Amino acid sequence: MFFYSRLQANFRSYLSLAAILSVGLTVVQLGLAQEQTADEGKHDWVASTMCAADNRAVDLGQLLSFSFTAADGNNPRHLDATQAGLTTADLSKLELAWAVAFPETSSLRAAPVIIGSTIFYSATDSGRVFALDIDTGCAKWVYDADTRLRSSMAYEVIDDLGMLVFGDQSGMIHAINAENGEVNWVKSGQASNNQAMISGTPVIYEDKIIVPLSGSGVITGGNPSFECCENHGAVTALNVRTGEKLWEYHTMPAAEYTGMVSSTGVKQRGPSGAPIWTTPTIDSERGQVYVTTGENTSHPTTSTSDAVIALNLETGEENWVFQALENDMWNFACNAGGPNCIVLADTNSVDFDFGGPAILVETADRELLIAGQKSGDLWALDPATGALVWNQRVGEGTALGGNHWGIAIGSERAFMTINDPGNRGGNSRPGIYTYFVGTGEPSWSFEVQPDCGGERSARLRRCESLYGFSATPLSVDGAVITGGLDGRLFIFNSDSGELLFQYDTVTDFETVNGVEGYGGSIDSHSIAAGSGMVFVGSGYGSFGQVSGNVLLAFKPSE
Repeated sequence: MFFYSRLQANFRSYLSLAAILSVGLTVVQLGLAQEQTADEGKHDWVASTMCAADNRAVDLGQLLSFSFTAADGNNPRHLDATQAGLTTADLSKLELAWAVAFPETSSLRAAPVIIGSTIFYSATDSGRVFALDIDTGCAKWVYDADTRLRSSMAYEVIDDLGMLVFGDQSGMIHAINAENGEVNWVKSGQASNNQAMISGTPVIYEDKIIVPLSGSGVITGGNPSFECCENHGAVTALNVRTGEKLWEYHTMPAAEYTGMVSSTGVKQRGPSGAPIWTTPTIDSERGQVYVTTGENTSHPTTSTSDAVIALNLETGEENWVFQALENDMWNFACNAGGPNCIVLADTNSVDFDFGGPAILVETADRELLIAGQKSGDLWALDPATGALVWNQRVGEGTALGGNHWGIAIGSERAFMTINDPGNRGGNSRPGIYTYFVGTGEPSWSFEVQPDCGGERSARLRRCESLYGFSATPLSVDGAVITGGLDGRLFIFNSDSGELLFQYDTVTDFETVNGVEGYGGSIDSHSIAAGSGMVFVGSGYGSFGQVSGNVLLAFKPSE
């Protein structure tokens, strides 16, 4: 019908109705043939990824080795040696075990779930979730969501059924059977009268799924004719068995026309923004959910932007708000002085989101809530009240810099990665910085330097400046794993900062499924470990980073 309507409009003046129908049907048939060919191509690469028919069993009775959120609802990004099946010594002698590649993919971003001999992995651009064999990388089953995915996955056993939960770009929540990949239900995670994506990982806690929503208008604000802006961040709670909405929380009231007009005469709306890009944290003892937020995208600014917020777990009511930076109003128009970037006398306009979750940490004498910010700040708060306990800052922070995707916590230290672009002068300090969680006092640090020798300069655009640590780090036993936007994987001793292992992923790979494989930037939540192996998604092509399409599996050498 689409092709017929277009042809009728274009040729009405000189084609008869019969000719229109004839040409229209020809184009429709051609389109269907092309779609069929594309579907066959997709089937070919998926088929080549599958395990042998007699090797597709998923054993959910084995150890849950890794998920982004811990079983208690916290997000420490730490695994002990038993959980990971890896010791510090193992991590110093890794070798590549296998690589699997995904076509038409440029941004691998999600963390997997690892249970025994299976890694459940969301290849987000492909719209598919794979249950991959740990030893070989072949697929036991594949779930096709038929839309681009964004979030990492949560896992829980509900009524004796292992269930995987994740979100997509349109704000839908998918709950699927982890044993066979069959769908349980797909329901909207959206809050009412608002549109948002799901970027953070939904969190399963008892009978609820807590869903973070990243509505903002940050991109549409760059359109000079758009009445900026209307969407905002929110949290919803869904029933884990049915997907029914239980409650919702909005970071601000609905936007209205403010009376402000842009320099090109476009009416402005607000408040907007304070998106929740990050994974919620559950505090069962206090009955709270902690979320972290981003900047406002229009005026008036709110107290909930660039903030840590505590919500009542049962009702979604706001308990307290800690705002790290006031009046941070930023959207894409601010990149080039566009008309929707209206900077007032008190406007900061720096885009200093919280890009990672807040983490509950036990210290010798108290519990703290610790989070990193794109300003380069590390904040430690009292989880009962939101009061500031200590604060540290590294570097200068940028819209894609500072601490971009979050921190990890070991037994005594917080590990904060910094992605300030290199060679900018000033206080730019890309690398990893560690602090004792009880006091905030600095421990060791590693300031990373570019490596542009050999073929790397040709493969890495902006090699001299694109090398900071942006991906969320992972603490395993007595080591911490991180990766650079230049594709290098680093593993350090947690106590001393000694470099234990380094690997360059920006190269071509022979893959187990025959798809052409190549590495790129390591970013977002692409580092995981479990069942005796380390996994890295190499390739995050958004925002000028370097595209890639491979999931790499490493194991200790014999």
